[in-house]
Amino acid sequence: MKLNHVVTRVTDRICERSEKTRNAYLKLMRVAASKGPHRSHLSCGNLAHAAAACDAVAKKRLAEGVCPNIGIVTAHNDMLSAHQPLGAYPDVIKAALGEIGATGQIAGGVPAMCDGVTQGQPGMDLSLFSRDVIAMATAVSLSHNVFDGALMLGVCDKIVPGMFIGGARFGHLPILFLPAGPMTSGLENNEKARVRQLHAEGKVGRDALLRAESESYHSPGTCTFYGTANSNQMMMEAMGLHVPGSAFVNPGTPLREAIVRKTALQAASVTALGNTYIPFCHVVDERAIVNAMVGLHATGGSTNHTIHLVAMARACGIVIDWDDFSALSDVTPLLARIYPNGMADVNRFHAAGGLGFVIRELLDAGLMHEDVTTVMGKGLRRFAAEPHLENGAFGWRSPPARSGDGETLRPAQNPFSKTGGLRILKGNLGRAVIKVSAVEPKKRTLAAPAIVFRSQQELIDRFRAGELNRNFVAVVPFQGPKANGMPELHRLTPPLAVLQEKGFKVALITDGRMSGASGKVAAAIHVTPEAVDGGAIGKLRDGDMIRLDAQAGVLTTDADLNGRQMLAHKLDPDHWGTGRELFAGFRALVGPAETGAMTVNLDADRG
Repeated sequence: MKLNHVVTRVTDRICERSEKTRNAYLKLMRVAASKGPHRSHLSCGNLAHAAAACDAVAKKRLAEGVCPNIGIVTAHNDMLSAHQPLGAYPDVIKAALGEIGATGQIAGGVPAMCDGVTQGQPGMDLSLFSRDVIAMATAVSLSHNVFDGALMLGVCDKIVPGMFIGGARFGHLPILFLPAGPMTSGLENNEKARVRQLHAEGKVGRDALLRAESESYHSPGTCTFYGTANSNQMMMEAMGLHVPGSAFVNPGTPLREAIVRKTALQAASVTALGNTYIPFCHVVDERAIVNAMVGLHATGGSTNHTIHLVAMARACGIVIDWDDFSALSDVTPLLARIYPNGMADVNRFHAAGGLGFVIRELLDAGLMHEDVTTVMGKGLRRFAAEPHLENGAFGWRSPPARSGDGETLRPAQNPFSKTGGLRILKGNLGRAVIKVSAVEPKKRTLAAPAIVFRSQQELIDRFRAGELNRNFVAVVPFQGPKANGMPELHRLTPPLAVLQEKGFKVALITDGRMSGASGKVAAAIHVTPEAVDGGAIGKLRDGDMIRLDAQAGVLTTDADLNGRQMLAHKLDPDHWGTGRELFAGFRALVGPAETGAMTVNLDADRG
């Protein structure tokens, strides 16, 4: 199938825009690769330290330097359901490597915080910055230079992007990603959403809400809605950084263990010590990044990746922007309806055909680059498959010819929508992102007066007091990266959804983020420039008329903001407590959301 002309045009302009930084990055990787296995350059004392805790067999193999040594970077902890299963993986990986004469070592751990735990809490102000902490922790883990390849064990929101950014600086190594898979299905998402709204209205108590939440999040594994964590896994497949089909196989199953083993063996088979060398920097190029963006649109993925994927690309010398997302959205059909864009969870999506089905459909429609390099070799078509076990043997088979559930997954010729799930808004209020796949078409356009809130809690309090029963646009400024770390404002969805269901026309505008699970209400998020940078959002006042039109891509106000003073706002309370004072340097250095909200500059020419 000939590649879609818009996909071609966007890819070409990304290549042109990125020429200088991409070449500088690749030069850096070539220099690193030219030195050969770094272990061979270590002194005897260095090597002795690196092998001191190994058994005799592994010590001998490391000293000889002729077999691959795979570094394991892990986000394991036993508080997060998504990362708890990762604790068992290193032993499985090392055993598999040992069978082929290779070795594996846990290179280091990275922090892994849970947005589900910190939603609406002070700790959420650390969430976005944790991505760059994870990137640095990944770099520290690999800095010992004793590894011929690496495995990244992580799943959730900031963890995978952080590992990706850190790993990219060691892009001369083969790097494979390995998730834990989703927990089994619990309480249906529509029922969970119903109880949340009833609680927001005061119609059920905390005990009913806790019971519903606990029945939803109930066992080891990733949360089953299609938020940022599961969007991460889709992107790793679309970029060819997984063993095919790794994303949505449940933990604790024979198939999941087989995937862990295969991932370890694949990492060892593509190092510079063998005949097939596939470094990370050859896998992740402009085409792979475009494939990830297309995958996000086709599946209704998380808005968070209009920040994270930008940062991930820049770590590889590739410069993308929101206009690229917008152009690709216009030609990418929406193939999946997974909560919050529908009622199905990822287990149901996987059973209906899953990512193998989606990738095949997008390739056949000419919407993904097929001629890319993946960790499996040449060509993305290998990922249009699903893993399986037959008589104990691991392998792949073709995805079903037809979707097993037309309410959850559809072919490219009969999509849920002809365009993707994300849109870019522009106007005199700046630039913003909106997720339209979860919003009914009639609710994507609104003109109403603003009500400005100083915090997420103020909106909730005024809702509970019955003060918001009217048409309005909720404006929540000073929530951007420089202001307070750009927390997710997920708690705003239930009260706004209640007002919308009462018949009021409501929308949200903020320079903060919403959860990857947000939906129902039109929300213009990531508004750039943010209020702290002098953005117009910080000059709005109650009563200013605002027009939000997701169909036309418009975000404007009729108010004359010229000469108007910025809204007074005290930021100090958001900068202290729960460790937030330690991140003052991050707030001072962070860039805008559209350039990835990064705290380091990876664009500088090192050539």
